[in-house]
Amino acid sequence: MAIAHTSKIEFKVGLDENKVPEALSWTAEDGGITNEEAKAIMISVWDHKAKDTLRMDLWTKDMPVDEMKQFFHQTLVSMANTFERATNDDKMSATMRDFCAYFAEKLELEK
Repeated sequence: MAIAHTSKIEFKVGLDENKVPEALSWTAEDGGITNEEAKAIMISVWDHKAKDTLRMDLWTKDMPVDEMKQFFHQTLVSMANTFERATNDDKMSATMRDFCAYFAEKLELEK
């Protein structure tokens, strides 16, 4: 099957003198997003040859801890939803969502 279209997502990371992120932004022209500010980014890439996940987690030094907790919770919920769509494993997806609810409860996150 021939590739009919390609798309690009770009991340820009502004670093301080110690190479700590001060500013993050991203662009996804196909999605109508141009130089949108972000406070945190988590990227996972599956290396099928090594059968391993490559990860990059970045956040700015002014990312509030309460927002980081929400970011993690929402990321976990999103992963449960993606897992269900990708595997059709309803039982494990429900288990993952149960953990997400527990996570939110323990962190006293508002819904």
